Amino acid sequence: MAPRSTHAAKPLEEESFGVLECAMGEVKHLCLVKFKEGVVVDDVLKGMTDLVAQMDMVQSFEWGQDVLNQEMLTQGFTHVFSLTFASADDLSTYMGHERHAAFAATFMAAIEKVVVIDFPVVIAKPPPPAAA
Repeated sequence: MAPRSTHAAKPLEEESFGVLECAMGEVKHLCLVKFKEGVVVDDVLKGMTDLVAQMDMVQSFEWGQDVLNQEMLTQGFTHVFSLTFASADDLSTYMGHERHAAFAATFMAAIEKVVVIDFPVVIAKPPPPAAA
């Protein structure tokens, strides 16, 4: 298992390299996926949505499908899944949870290839303030 970053969360402040760091120490779990031929992707999406709805440590779940079809750039990956956690500990709890393990077996059986990366959130351009 690769070592986890010991990067500690800091208050929202400008770093020397010009980006803002998230004050909460949020961590993203990002998966790029190419599904096997014949897989009913909607079934996988429903399973994933049902899973994260049961897991309180997941702050948010987003997914998307490639819209430009630039094979040279996407290398065949068609979908992305992004989960946000308050901390690396919450991510570890999620990854070790029996519900995740059960769904992961189904998920892995449906995919041809996957790239997964877990990283601390660094805000380079904050979203605009909410309208009043």
